Amino acid sequence: MHRLTLLFPIGYNYIVIRHKMVIALDEHIDLSTTEYQALAEFRYQLRNFLAFSEQAARAVGLEPQQHQLLLTLKGAAAQEKVTIGDLADRLKIQHHSAVELINRVVEHDLVRRCRDEQDQRRVLVTLTPHGEEVLRRLSLLHRAELRMAGPALVQALQAIIGNAPVEDTGKE
Repeated sequence: MHRLTLLFPIGYNYIVIRHKMVIALDEHIDLSTTEYQALAEFRYQLRNFLAFSEQAARAVGLEPQQHQLLLTLKGAAAQEKVTIGDLADRLKIQHHSAVELINRVVEHDLVRRCRDEQDQRRVLVTLTPHGEEVLRRLSLLHRAELRMAGPALVQALQAIIGNAPVEDTGKE
């Protein structure tokens, strides 16, 4: 059994499956010091951006996961109806955790819940005008940060993947 499987026996199936595929393909290949450094630099640059994002969310009175929920709602296709289950899936949290998260943002008038007219069993979640405005301000800050820090992030990623073709995962 692979060590990753032992560390993450439940809830990380995707990581385990992808990891096993890499092991099967590259079992006898090691990474160079340069490759480890590239991975470390990418992780550092990514964490810098995430730290900025968390700080920006807190500066406007949101928890980072609340900001992520707002962005997930806005990022959904215009014609797409977003359910609590959809949000849980996109945020990689349990359904009951998504319900609690939504309860908190409803209290701050950032989102609203309503029953789907076609299927009363489904609860849909939409942004309120206040939620739209808070998200717009945060997104402008994030875009500005990415314009400044993005080149270092791209450079770090490029050092890892080089000119390797990007794998088509079938997801859009």
